[in-house]
Amino acid sequence: MANTSTAALEGSPPRPRLVGFSSRRAAWLMAVYALLVATCIASLIRSDDFSFGRRPWHNLMTTASELSQPSFLNLWFGDPKLEYKADDGRVLRVEDQPAVEAKFIMGLVSAVWTTLKIATLGSLLAALLGAPLGFLSAKNMHTPAPIAWCARRILDVARSIHSLVFGLLIVGIVGLGPMAGILAIALHSMGTWGKLYAESIETLDMRPIEAVRATGATPVQVFLFAVWPALLPNFLSNHLYIWEYNIRDSTVLGLIGAGGLGLLLSEAVSLFQWGRLATILIAIVLLVVAFDALSRKVRSAVL
Repeated sequence: MANTSTAALEGSPPRPRLVGFSSRRAAWLMAVYALLVATCIASLIRSDDFSFGRRPWHNLMTTASELSQPSFLNLWFGDPKLEYKADDGRVLRVEDQPAVEAKFIMGLVSAVWTTLKIATLGSLLAALLGAPLGFLSAKNMHTPAPIAWCARRILDVARSIHSLVFGLLIVGIVGLGPMAGILAIALHSMGTWGKLYAESIETLDMRPIEAVRATGATPVQVFLFAVWPALLPNFLSNHLYIWEYNIRDSTVLGLIGAGGLGLLLSEAVSLFQWGRLATILIAIVLLVVAFDALSRKVRSAVL
């Protein structure tokens, strides 16, 4: 009976082992994190910055009330003869609110299109720049160590500098306009795109790649006939993700003169036009939601 039990135990599959940090290491990391959080809070309290203002709830309700009246409603409910009067009662000017709002909406549509152009072309340029660097930095591609090191450092630098910082630099070089936004998006996203691409390559099954390499194929042939077909699904998924992220990111590049929705955002905030700000925010949300739905359909159809 004992022998049978021993045999059964010996023939049973091994128990699954937990993968990851040990409980002691996890507790140590959590303690360090809690200490960091406590230090940050204490620093804010010491510098008298741990505050939400004098009347946070009143300010919150006021802002919410103003944002709850988006300006596009003036297309239907605006006053066609809105009068602006001076303190003494004199009429300074008369405004046709529906007409003014219609003109603003046309400008908003143009800004949405500019933002989409910046995100689309910037993402494509990031892919073109990041793909070679990602290929060279992948550990299983046997790239010479100095070249691989340089490729990884370029991707690290590109990832660490925000697109707004790139935008500030590029605006001073090429001037104001969408091209500055495209280049800023491309240079920042190149780092993320290349890293994701390198990680996809490192997870590949190397046997088919080594078989093609054993035939005497050049690095370009190895890439075209062994690496690229296996990478295509990940390539598409990563590109759609970065493209979607860049649509959100490019909406603020107008703050530094790249055009698009960011310029309208800056104007609305600086002029305290909260109704127009609400309309712009609605347009941004609709743009991102529409692109997310489209990218999901593309993924389900191709992957």
